[in-house]
Amino acid sequence: MLKWALIFLVVAIISGLIGFTNLVFAIIQISKVVFYISVILFIVFIALYWNQKSKSNP
Repeated sequence: MLKWALIFLVVAIISGLIGFTNLVFAIIQISKVVFYISVILFIVFIALYWNQKSKSNP
């Protein structure tokens, strides 16, 4: 997912250079949402890993 956030960021920068201002704001918002979702999923998976690891070591 982080890959998609970076792709949207690059598209926003390119369209900003060209001059599509409305498109820039929309793409920046999409890249922020995808980035935050990927960070939240990363934290959840780390917590699940630690929980599983603590159950396997008594």
